[in-house]
Amino acid sequence: MRISTRGRYALHMMLDLAMNESGEPLRIRQIAEHQEISDKYLEQIVSILNKARYVRSIRGPQGGYLLTKKPEEYTVGMILRLTEGSLAPVDCVEEDFPACEKFEDCATSIVWKRLNDAINGVIDNITLADLAEWQRDRNGEISE
Repeated sequence: MRISTRGRYALHMMLDLAMNESGEPLRIRQIAEHQEISDKYLEQIVSILNKARYVRSIRGPQGGYLLTKKPEEYTVGMILRLTEGSLAPVDCVEEDFPACEKFEDCATSIVWKRLNDAINGVIDNITLADLAEWQRDRNGEISE
């Protein structure tokens, strides 16, 4: 499994929005400059996030984007699955994939299932609030 730039940038963008303590909407250009990402590419990503109602758009001269929920209500898994699709390492462990006839007799299926469970166990238990706290720690900021 490899996470694309779309998934990584979406996570960075959501983290910037989660760390926005002013409560004012952030513009794409601000996030792009802070993350050193193309604003054109971020516009494509924010469209995905907006359609899923993970962010909301504020129009006008003071406009930009805000999270629609609290940072603790978003998991890394939610954001990555939205932008990447399935994160299963192989088809046979995907929930929506038709059952493989060999799954029960295949020893490698145990590896794929454990790997899938490990991935989901990590990404579904880390929230944007966790990431924001870790970022503040790395920046030497005091958490409240």
